[in-house]
Amino acid sequence: MQIYVSQSVVRSGDGTRNHPFRFIQEAADIAQPGDIVIVAPGIYREYVHPAHGGTKDNPIVYCTTEPQGAVITGAEEIKEWELFNGDVWKVSIPNNMFGNYNPYTTILEGDWCIPGKINHTGEVFLNGKSMYESETLTGVEKPEVRKDSWDPEFSVYAWYTAQDMDNTVIFANFHGKNPNEENVEITVRRNCFMPLENGINYITVSGFALRQAATQWAPPTAYQDGLIGPHWSKGWIIEDCEISESKCSGISLGKYLQPNNNNKWTKTYIKDGTQTERDAVCQAVNEGWDKETIGSHIIRRCEIHDCGQTGIVGHLGGIFSIIEDNHIYRINNKHDVDGAEIGGIKMHAAIDTIFRRNHIHHCTRGLWLDWQAQGTRVTQNFFHDNTPPEGCEITNGLALGEDVFIEVSHGPTLVDHNIMLSDISCRLSTQGIALVHNLFYGSFSFVGEGTDNGGKRFQSCRYTPYHVPHSTKIAGFMTILHGDARFYNNIFVQKEIRQDLRDYVHSVGFESLNLYNFICGTKPYDGYPTREKYLATLKPMSGDFATPGENDRYYDHLPIYTGGNAFFNGAQPCDSEKGAYIENNHTVRIMVSEEDGQFRLHTNLYEYLPRSMTSMISTKVLGEAFEPEQLFENNDGTEIILDTDYFGRKRSIHPLCGPFEEGAGDRFTVAYPTMGGRAIYHHDKHRLEGRARKRISQREFSEVEPETSPWGDFETGPEGEGSWEAAEKEDEIVRVQADITMTGCENITFPYNGTLFQVQDIFVRGNTAWLRDMKTQKLVEVDCEYGIYSERKRWSVNSLQSIDVSRDPNMSGLAQTVGTLLCVLSKSMAHDPTDACKAISTRVNKALEPRITMRLTPKYLKFIQEKKFISLEDVIYRVKTAPIEPVTEIVENL
Repeated sequence: MQIYVSQSVVRSGDGTRNHPFRFIQEAADIAQPGDIVIVAPGIYREYVHPAHGGTKDNPIVYCTTEPQGAVITGAEEIKEWELFNGDVWKVSIPNNMFGNYNPYTTILEGDWCIPGKINHTGEVFLNGKSMYESETLTGVEKPEVRKDSWDPEFSVYAWYTAQDMDNTVIFANFHGKNPNEENVEITVRRNCFMPLENGINYITVSGFALRQAATQWAPPTAYQDGLIGPHWSKGWIIEDCEISESKCSGISLGKYLQPNNNNKWTKTYIKDGTQTERDAVCQAVNEGWDKETIGSHIIRRCEIHDCGQTGIVGHLGGIFSIIEDNHIYRINNKHDVDGAEIGGIKMHAAIDTIFRRNHIHHCTRGLWLDWQAQGTRVTQNFFHDNTPPEGCEITNGLALGEDVFIEVSHGPTLVDHNIMLSDISCRLSTQGIALVHNLFYGSFSFVGEGTDNGGKRFQSCRYTPYHVPHSTKIAGFMTILHGDARFYNNIFVQKEIRQDLRDYVHSVGFESLNLYNFICGTKPYDGYPTREKYLATLKPMSGDFATPGENDRYYDHLPIYTGGNAFFNGAQPCDSEKGAYIENNHTVRIMVSEEDGQFRLHTNLYEYLPRSMTSMISTKVLGEAFEPEQLFENNDGTEIILDTDYFGRKRSIHPLCGPFEEGAGDRFTVAYPTMGGRAIYHHDKHRLEGRARKRISQREFSEVEPETSPWGDFETGPEGEGSWEAAEKEDEIVRVQADITMTGCENITFPYNGTLFQVQDIFVRGNTAWLRDMKTQKLVEVDCEYGIYSERKRWSVNSLQSIDVSRDPNMSGLAQTVGTLLCVLSKSMAHDPTDACKAISTRVNKALEPRITMRLTPKYLKFIQEKKFISLEDVIYRVKTAPIEPVTEIVENL
């Protein structure tokens, strides 16, 4: 059943297309498995708490007809402001407006929260941007710049709250703006979309904008609040949403309420946080925490920004999940929320969880994996600028930030094909890790440190659990010995470090190789044993258990494993590094630029990167993590083979170190200007973004009377266009991910299978090209390396960049070459294909030489540069002269 909701109606109906509900909650009260709630554009000021869940085969879907057109907000607009003094205005709000949760009497608090000052969960927003709370009215009348804010100029927009009888009074300094003429809102609701009960399973939330919730601090030892979240359920999908301005956390995949252990540390002080967290994990296991009932969520293509604590938070509830293609930025930039649970993503117990292709930047911390990162994989992510900006006052060590923080986990944790460009790449207070094919521009900090609770008189080691492989069953508890780390095929580039960062580290006394250092490379692992040296210490015991130091061998550092790493600009390997390539004769430059939301990586690295110095890395090479005795393998127990790069391109037998299999000149487009940072497929009449949207007309809602349908003619019969059955057939379309579109190819024609093939566009990725026939709209795939071709009749193409062939004779020559190869492979040549290949090779090689040589035969097309094979895509990058712009081609041959 389809249930319709529209804010444009005068009064609420019965949820049918012609008489839609006015509020989403009305639909949420009645939706059953298999139902789809279709929401029109508009602002929905409500808290949606689904009453029922779906099933795996029949989820309940909440979706919009216009991407982010339907806004669910926890805020209310306030227009009754009165001028109080100077630029300060005042408003008085009856407390009954807040129901049983008043964000302006609710103090932000919880385990590991470091308040520093009184802070409420409520917020005041000026034109969608949250202002800064002051502890006093004087602080509003005479606001001072907050030196620890990443946006100091706006930090003087201050507000203060007090209680007056049964009213909440708010004072705010709008600096000359009239709040009754601006968009001024205050948060009044704790959440935007979250069930009230546990176990509301299999819900999909697609395409909404969700913002402005008065969420509470979300530590792992309490019920974890979020602007949106499944509330201890299974099988949720949150996709294509914009999530912003949560006081604390945007999305919560977190822990359920354990009344006996809810912020117990800060409420009773009887047990410390580590002990209460161990208790919480064991209690969850005893109360049914397992793969069958919890987790397996998908968070994809969401834009998450401007939240106070985390973009995504979770403990226990995020197991077996996939978090991919999200764009997360400006998390904890105000620094009005401080503590040890902060980051773009902060996850405890991310068992068998995958974090891939996320773009995380300008956060106090990028990704923090705390405890039980077992079977966790972090792959193809782009991190940068997760360091306080210059001039920002750093208030504590956790606010210094890094791209990835892995803490007190036993692994196995695989970190591969990531770009980490912040001043500190990784904080590694952990073991059981493998870092493979990454680009590091920052250092490793807290290697061998940060795994106890800071006791001075007594031992305070943190014993954390490890699990039966691919399960939540606890196999044991152990402290962290450090080591058990693998570093293969990475690139380390030493960067210039700001003096203010060095000064801060020196001032707090953390300036050492095993605490805060700014040396890029594996240098902090100096002194760690190799596998051979470690095994040599494991000899039979003497038999005298009283012998001092007899058991030290079992508490020493575990071995490390290295190979295929390259070091530039003075980056330093550790003393046991094997096969390191060190290049200090040239300066490698790395820079990130942003144009219209498109992020590009500029570097000359690939001019100096060595070839054929590495081996393919796989489960067989990585082995198993020491404590859980679990292999670095896929979640289903199959072998991992790292044979594709950051872009998904196939790697060679001796892969290039770093995230990219081949350099693309001096510029890589590494994040794209779409929701969540990845391009979205389209179809002429239906969006192909998700199951729900296949059923929805692309016609926008309009201001209509209740009797008029705002959905247009969509359901046209069981097999009609727009029907559910017709939409399901869209799954048959072959989706092609290309990196480059070569347009303007209309003058390229050749015989093909008895007809004349007239090329319209050529799409390229690596050594694969797809040719689009202008007449028939067929798409023909050509594998240039192996000489294989095939036709695609129903297809869509997503391309990152485009080049106009008609503007560049070099590009035109390459396009003709690909066409010739298809022609000879299909044996459509009217004359000797060898002669045709020779002729076109001669012409194109004139444009490519002396840097690149082309070899075109009736079997394959290969390019050689400096005696190394490179792909067609790489050649295009090297010889292009036309500007490259984003493009998405939408085609289907019916």
